[in-house]
Amino acid sequence: MVQGGSDSRSEEFRSAEPVGEDQSEPNRNGVTSVTPGAPPGMTYEEVERRSDFGRFIPLSSLPGDRETLAVGARDLNAPDWVFGELARLPDGETYETVNQIWVALGYHVEEQRT
Repeated sequence: MVQGGSDSRSEEFRSAEPVGEDQSEPNRNGVTSVTPGAPPGMTYEEVERRSDFGRFIPLSSLPGDRETLAVGARDLNAPDWVFGELARLPDGETYETVNQIWVALGYHVEEQRT
C-alpha cells in the first residue's frame, strides 16, 4: 500500500471540503482539538452553574414568571438551591430565556462579540 500526501479521490467533487476559518483541523483520527475554557465575560464555574440551573428550567415554562418557572422546576425535581434562586426573582417579571433569568439574578453572561 502506498500512502501519499495528496487527496487520493479520482473525482474532484468527491474530495472533502476544507475546514472553515473558525474550525480547527482534524487530526489523523478525525478528531478536532478542543480547548477547554469559558466564553469571554464568564468563568468556567459560572458556565457550569448556569448550565446546572438551566437543566431545571423546562422550555414549557418559557416565557414565564417566577411562579411558572418554579412549577416547571418542581416538575423536574429541581434541588433546593434552584428554588432559592428562583425565589430571588422580582415578582411580576416575565422571562423568555435562561440567560434573561440568569442576568436578573445578578450573574454574568457571555460578552457580545462585535
